[in-house]
Amino acid sequence: MSRFTPPEYPESELDLATRLDPIFKNQIDRLYHLSNYGRWLTLGLLWLTVGAYSLYELRYPIGLLQEYFTWAALKYGLVFQPIPALGLCLCIGMTASALVRQSLNSIWGISKLERQRLSQQVAQIRKQGSSHPLWKWVVRSVDS
Repeated sequence: MSRFTPPEYPESELDLATRLDPIFKNQIDRLYHLSNYGRWLTLGLLWLTVGAYSLYELRYPIGLLQEYFTWAALKYGLVFQPIPALGLCLCIGMTASALVRQSLNSIWGISKLERQRLSQQVAQIRKQGSSHPLWKWVVRSVDS
């Protein structure tokens, strides 16, 4: 079995700047953590709004499933109430996606392509200056 190796991308100026400037690398890490916090905050809000509504609307079919799990009760709950079922599937799918992404980044680290995207964003934040909404969390807090 051969192990998959990602394709090599040509080294850009931002990659070179990342290796040479430890402050820039620190800012990339801060932006990465901010994007993770934003992802989990969005998921929490999604569960509090769409997930709560969906679970409330599916309370009768869920009660049926707790007493007598049958495929007919599951079909009744999901097929005959499509909007709450889609909302619940959206919440579960987004949560699974975030968990898989977080796990892959924890196990194998951030990919080169993702790190390059983050370095471009940090460069854009630095270029725009203090008028950028993320300036005080990415750049300014590192400097002070």
